[in-house]
Amino acid sequence: AIHINDEDVKSSDPLTRAKIIAEAVKGENFDLILSGLQSDDYGYGQTGVLVAEMLGMPHATLVVETEINGDKIKVKRELEGGWFQNIELPLPAVLSIQSGLTDIPYATIKGIMMAKKKPVADVEADDLGVELEGGAFKLEKIYTPVKSKETAVLKGDADSVVPQIIDKLKNAAKVL
Repeated sequence: AIHINDEDVKSSDPLTRAKIIAEAVKGENFDLILSGLQSDDYGYGQTGVLVAEMLGMPHATLVVETEINGDKIKVKRELEGGWFQNIELPLPAVLSIQSGLTDIPYATIKGIMMAKKKPVADVEADDLGVELEGGAFKLEKIYTPVKSKETAVLKGDADSVVPQIIDKLKNAAKVL
């Protein structure tokens, strides 16, 4: 495993993060790189795809299930509207994992103890030689939009409400 120490705000855009990750794993022998689908802070959803592109590796997003078969991995992707797609990728590959649909088994005590003995390389992002200045874009501002419209609740039966709706569509919304 590799732990990348990077507390620098300058690398918060997905392109810079992807460059850092790609540089950190170059020369390593691995089968999979797993990324989340999107972050909780800005929700870009691009880092995994960018890492795969930089490393020239196959990639799948929205992954909800996996099954390794020799030098390939079968993945099930969650698409829109309740649809799923099953694909097979050669290894090594990068997967962006969709949260919440797959039950993750609890690690056994034996597994935890074995994991504790595995080496974890601590790498400083600054030591990787990745240019951190700028990034692909600059976030100017995050804000709550100003409320410019009001919701009106019209009460009554259909005969009394329909004329009110027509009036609002003609005069307020100007769509009739």
